[in-house]
Amino acid sequence: MRRLLPAALAAILVTAAPALGQTGGMFGSGGGDKPVEILADEGIEWQQNSKAYVARGNAKAISGDTTVAADTLTAYYRDTTGGGTEIFRVVADGTVRITSGQGSVQGDRGVYEVDRAVFVLTGSDIRLMSGGDVVTARDSLEFWEQRQLAVARGAATATRDDKRIRADTLSATLGKSAKGDNEVQRVDAFGNVLVATASETARAETGVYNLERGVATLRGKVRITRGQNQLNGEYAVVDLNSGVSRILPGPPRDGQPASRVTGLFVPNRPAGTPGQPAATPSAAPAADPAAPEGSPGASAVAPVLPARKPAPPDVRSRP
Repeated sequence: MRRLLPAALAAILVTAAPALGQTGGMFGSGGGDKPVEILADEGIEWQQNSKAYVARGNAKAISGDTTVAADTLTAYYRDTTGGGTEIFRVVADGTVRITSGQGSVQGDRGVYEVDRAVFVLTGSDIRLMSGGDVVTARDSLEFWEQRQLAVARGAATATRDDKRIRADTLSATLGKSAKGDNEVQRVDAFGNVLVATASETARAETGVYNLERGVATLRGKVRITRGQNQLNGEYAVVDLNSGVSRILPGPPRDGQPASRVTGLFVPNRPAGTPGQPAATPSAAPAADPAAPEGSPGASAVAPVLPARKPAPPDVRSRP
């Protein structure tokens, strides 16, 4: 049975246990007995056979301090042993945006699995914003509510001010700052890692960026570049606040001695001085240190191997 409610009555309260606000994270605070209010400009279908509510036109689902907004919202419910109902999945399509006290996330399509408290976003403009931090992804962004963990996949980036970390996959842990503000506190990076500031870039296979301390710890084929100068090693600690970088050799393995640290330092002298060739119109442009590996403008370097540390679990939920 399908019933289309008129727009003037397009608001319902669904008591869901667990509801969208069950864990007190990205989707608000409070217990599972909080109702979910669903609003829509064009009306709501109650599909009793498929046990779903479909809200169309500027649709919103509100629970506590959290709002899920999209062009279309579909809330699937199931019967409980006590004779009631509970929402177990919410699917959002078109201009999806979720806001709460923790921040906001956006994309073109979202699926929220209530039992696992996991929201998976896909689309062309996927991002999470918390305080002054922004996490973006090309393929998908998962938010694990109970763990306060966001997993960004595909050309993922995490940005704060002029500091940026990019990788194939980023795992960002959210929390409270000393002032009580919401923020990203730690980012774990896997595959083709790039850490960039206004003055230098660092590349590696894997990395951990502590945003509170402003320190990035990098492992595996590390290259730190500042202008034309470059340091190479297997392990590095980069302080993005002070600008101090330490690069170290890898440990001995399989009876082989530790790898050596190497560096290339180019004197910074004006063009035309002795020992420094004058610039010519045909000179090749400088490589873009922030360009992806293998792209035009990227430095000619050895290929980066896959990260040894496994990426976070892939939940990519589908309704």
